[in-house]
Amino acid sequence: MSFGDPNNPYGQQPQGQPGYGYPQQAPQGVPPQGGYAYPQHQAPAPAPQGFGGYPLAYPVGHGGYPGIRMPGLMKTARVLLFIIGGLQLLVGVIAVITGIALSTQVSSSSGELTGGIVIAIGAAALLFALLPIILGARFSKGRGGVRVTTIIYGALGVLGSLGNLGTMASQGDYAPMMAPAVISAVIGLTVSGIILASMVGSSASLWFQRPRY
Repeated sequence: MSFGDPNNPYGQQPQGQPGYGYPQQAPQGVPPQGGYAYPQHQAPAPAPQGFGGYPLAYPVGHGGYPGIRMPGLMKTARVLLFIIGGLQLLVGVIAVITGIALSTQVSSSSGELTGGIVIAIGAAALLFALLPIILGARFSKGRGGVRVTTIIYGALGVLGSLGNLGTMASQGDYAPMMAPAVISAVIGLTVSGIILASMVGSSASLWFQRPRY
């Protein structure tokens, strides 16, 4: 009986003889023979869970993780920090320009004094504008120091807004005239509260303590 060309690796092989074609998959429950079976890949480990049970990492082959996603509340706080810094920069520039104009156009000593005070206020606004911008920029690569500084920044904002609201509440006779100031204080309280809340949760702790690759 002929079994075909023995030099043809795809030809029919006699039973009981080893085949030389593509590796044959062993039946289920039978261990692979001859070392031709494809390697079995283990399932990746589950992604770590963050605040609220949401996954914080994308699993990548062999159970490794390239990084942890920034929590959504932290992204919001980061945008708010950039907005605060941008507004303070704008106010500082306007104040400095106004102070220079007062100092040069008003020839009296009082005009020079007022212009100098306005310039000083503008310079201070420009200086303080750098802090929220730097903090927001350091959210991506910063460590625990960025988190602690942001907590202090948010807490001071909350306390300052509450103090302003308390002062205005004690002057109830002038409430209609203080409506813009009240709205501004409420907005400041909300923004500072979001920044503070984004830093005190467990997700923020996981983010700043994440492994770096």
